[in-house]
Amino acid sequence: MAMDEPKTLVSTDWLEAHLKDPDLRVLDASWYLPTAGRDPKAEYAKVHIPGARFFDIDDIADSRSSLPHMVPTPEKFISRMRAMGIGDGHQVVVYDTAGVFSAPRVWWTFRLMGKHDIAVLDGGFPKWLAEGHPVEDMPPILRERHITVQRHAELVKNVTQVAAASKLGDHEIIDARAPGRFAGVDPEPRPGLRVGHIPGSKNVHFATLLNPDGTMKSPEALRAVFKAAGVDLRKPAITTCGSGVNAAMLALALELVGHRNHAVYDGSWAEWGMYNDLRVATAKAASEA
Repeated sequence: MAMDEPKTLVSTDWLEAHLKDPDLRVLDASWYLPTAGRDPKAEYAKVHIPGARFFDIDDIADSRSSLPHMVPTPEKFISRMRAMGIGDGHQVVVYDTAGVFSAPRVWWTFRLMGKHDIAVLDGGFPKWLAEGHPVEDMPPILRERHITVQRHAELVKNVTQVAAASKLGDHEIIDARAPGRFAGVDPEPRPGLRVGHIPGSKNVHFATLLNPDGTMKSPEALRAVFKAAGVDLRKPAITTCGSGVNAAMLALALELVGHRNHAVYDGSWAEWGMYNDLRVATAKAASEA
């Protein structure tokens, strides 16, 4: 079967129909917060979509950074993808065991590296299982493949750029964390971080991007979610969250509504909440103003 045009989001039916295509590669990018007490790599070893490789977000990262799972250097990305048998000309589909949660982080990483034949499985592994699609526990046979990358620096922002955007108000800074964490009334899951949010940022909790069945909402519904949060989609956007994972869900949603000028703040709150010289806004401060 000939491959369709690459898509940002693919259905479970589409994936099963193309599962045996020689140029398809499937990635399990499951990841959870340390507090979840789950081992996604062990879960992958027990059951996964046939032919899937495991993409370890914590390992395929910048090991020089003290922050969690920062984007890898192009050289490390090339090395790991080549070893995993992922190369030029492959259509890659990435999923996770939560539904749509950490898979967009890998989708965004591929985009950052200049690879556009990358899509997220809509509804992820839960939908795949619920519909009775095939699974296996065997690791795939890997053959090295050549891959070329071209890093698109405009898709990622550092703390200095985000601080400038916060001060100038020339970007929409959109935070994917839960409302309690955004407001500074709930604690952060990582110890030692301040609570609150980047001044001027808007809160779009990642869960509000999803339908009850775990699939992404339609572009029209996503636009309504952003509008309800006060996001001006005419402005360039910077997405953020706890450590740069769910920020990529916002990036995916922006892509689906046709917003092309967006970037992920890779350090996110794991970085911003650590430095006392960076301003923090909270719901309490706003109520007292």
